[in-house]
Amino acid sequence: MVRMSAEERRESVVRAAMSEFAHRGYYGTSTEAIAKRVGVSQPYLFRLFPNKPAIFLAATHRCMKDTVQMFAEASEGLRGEEAVHAMANAYTRVIAEEPERLLMQMQVYVAVAAAEAAGDHTFGEAVRREWMELWDAVSVPLEGYKDTTTFLAYGMLINTLVAIGFPPEHRVWEEIYPSARAKGRLEK
Repeated sequence: MVRMSAEERRESVVRAAMSEFAHRGYYGTSTEAIAKRVGVSQPYLFRLFPNKPAIFLAATHRCMKDTVQMFAEASEGLRGEEAVHAMANAYTRVIAEEPERLLMQMQVYVAVAAAEAAGDHTFGEAVRREWMELWDAVSVPLEGYKDTTTFLAYGMLINTLVAIGFPPEHRVWEEIYPSARAKGRLEK
């Protein structure tokens, strides 16, 4: 049996943490559950990460980085309307195939709001930096402030509709980008 390097183990912890946080949120997820999912002890988990907030921020970073990369790959060589449809297609495919990524995004926003309400701005500052990378990744191929705002607003609407379970044939989908509502794309 081949042993994983510390970096490989760290990446497996991040992936496991994304899954746990996606389903249970920051406050509902224990480090014990993450360690168990990975198959390591909690003491080993804390050799890889100093604490639960560090694990959460690493999982947030991975989620946002994966989303930025997905948008960059989808829009490569495209501009304007072509980029809109390519990125919309890629995003709806990802949230249909990897629903935990959508759930993780939603949990990140909830965790930031809860932490900030309690006076802790650490999550918010880190997430806002990550989110600006996402903004920039979308803004370049869309060539403009208004297009970026509109695209990301539709993305949040899609997140909401999927998270609360509207089926793809429901009338609420009628005004979404045609490429983002392609039949069967959002079916589970």
